[in-house]
Amino acid sequence: MHDTVRSHEPLSPPRGRVVLAHDWLCGVRGGEHVLDRLARVISAHAEIVALLVMFDDGRPLTPALDRLPRVVSGVGRVPLASGRLRRWLLPVYPAIVDDLGERLAGIHYRTPIDLVVSTSSAAIKNLAAPPGVPHVCYVHTPPRYVWSQGAEYEREGGLRALGLRLVRERYKEWDRAGTAHVTRMVANSAHTAALVRACYGEEARVIWPPVRTTMFAGGGGVRDGSWLVVSALEPYKRVDLAVRAANRAGKKLIVVGEGSEGKRLRAMAGPTVRFAGRVADADLAGHFAAASVLIFPQVEDFGIVAAEALASGLPVVARRAGGAMEIVEEGVTGAFFDQATEESLLEAVARCPRGGDDACRRAAERFSEARFDREVLGLLRPYLPGQRDGPGRSDGPAESYLPS
Repeated sequence: MHDTVRSHEPLSPPRGRVVLAHDWLCGVRGGEHVLDRLARVISAHAEIVALLVMFDDGRPLTPALDRLPRVVSGVGRVPLASGRLRRWLLPVYPAIVDDLGERLAGIHYRTPIDLVVSTSSAAIKNLAAPPGVPHVCYVHTPPRYVWSQGAEYEREGGLRALGLRLVRERYKEWDRAGTAHVTRMVANSAHTAALVRACYGEEARVIWPPVRTTMFAGGGGVRDGSWLVVSALEPYKRVDLAVRAANRAGKKLIVVGEGSEGKRLRAMAGPTVRFAGRVADADLAGHFAAASVLIFPQVEDFGIVAAEALASGLPVVARRAGGAMEIVEEGVTGAFFDQATEESLLEAVARCPRGGDDACRRAAERFSEARFDREVLGLLRPYLPGQRDGPGRSDGPAESYLPS
């Protein structure tokens, strides 16, 4: 007699095993918000077995990231390496990534994995996945300090600037060769996709980052006429332009954020400039609601802060370059300035539209988290077992991708 199947219960589709990789975990900024959303989308459809990072300072990040098993490079576990020392370790980034590649191979050897998903603005893009395992990389930018904005990083001078000049060309060779480890590249903007093409000779699909439009869509309060900057205080962010312009115009400027430029910026600030440091999301929403314009003076790969400002109804004055060109519409949701001078910035502030809160909010919805979820799941589904023809289409409601 033939054996018969006695159970009529449907078989559950297999859950894929995914490894996430990220350059470093040293605070929550735009890159970590993207990583958090990726983790939540992927964990609804697969098991995330590890999060590989070059450096980790051990601070809590988000609930979705804090519950993931972390694998930190050997160098990253050295005391102080995950602090400011990591800025001096660029020459050994290739060795650090190789170390993580060996750890990844060990994970795969113990129980095979199906997919590696990395998010990179530095070096983790070059992580070698085990043979036969696809590697999808979400590129925030090719490393700015060697490819596109080296001059901005060298403005501070000193040994760091000298070191960048000495290692730049060799690092470029390694970074370009590392694209061989990536199966599919995704860029966070058309600007970044163009950089990927120029730097690596590769094509990247554009998926805009997830913007927390609901969180910052507050009510229409009375704006106080102040300017706002929300930024890491690093050389390429050009917060100095906003400070000098506020000094010159005698305008109230609130600067939210911290970084290596903090001391220098505070020294040049006049009496109308106030530094708020790092703030909680609720406080940031309050700053968005009170200000009359967000100053966005840097050339950015995308610019999540600018999109968050629009979600709150706040217009944006931005440099006419980079990802801001995909976010701001001249004369409708903000204004552009062409030169990296306070004169050019002040002229743009003067013609920036006011009172267009609804237009700003509508524009921000193009970058919603729900849209990101749909596009990412549609991209990753073919790499996950049980998802190729599984339930749920890539154009379905975002809530179906995330655990309740």
